Amino acid sequence: MTVRLHEKYKKEITNILKEKFNYKNDLEIPKLEKVIINMGVGEAVKDSKKIEIAVKEITAISGQRPIVTKSKKANASFKLREGMPIGVKVTLRKNKMYEFVDRFVNIALPRVRDFRGVNPKSFDGNGNYALGLKEQFVFPEIEYDNVDSVRGMDIIFVTTARSDDEGKELLNGFDFPFNSQ
Repeated sequence: MTVRLHEKYKKEITNILKEKFNYKNDLEIPKLEKVIINMGVGEAVKDSKKIEIAVKEITAISGQRPIVTKSKKANASFKLREGMPIGVKVTLRKNKMYEFVDRFVNIALPRVRDFRGVNPKSFDGNGNYALGLKEQFVFPEIEYDNVDSVRGMDIIFVTTARSDDEGKELLNGFDFPFNSQ
């Protein structure tokens, strides 16, 4: 079963991109490759149960169990030892990725407080887009009463685009609400 956003990509977005950038081959058309959700849990140094809570939250948001990231170096000022769990991350591909992007654009982003659109300057030069959220409450899967503390997360949209213009046009096709700066 294909996802609604994937159907839209195949039927509409590819044609728009092909016309705008004059691609000769269909394989040149940029596509969304993967979405990476990363949540740093700095307070896990003092309380190891915080990682378990973060794993449950990211699992609810993404529909996929994340991996626990561990520290690479020790840092005495943060009381951090090498190999301690300090965050969680998940990589979404194919159908789960398209479902997440659909929910993110249509449900989660409008729930962000004082939302005026996402920054169009957050591209990395290769067509990939990164943004950060300050709280996990914007996702309807998270129950407000069961959250012990507010945690932010970074979301990276990795595309096969060769330039920022191509990547922005691809994400515009997915109805990303870029603000006009």
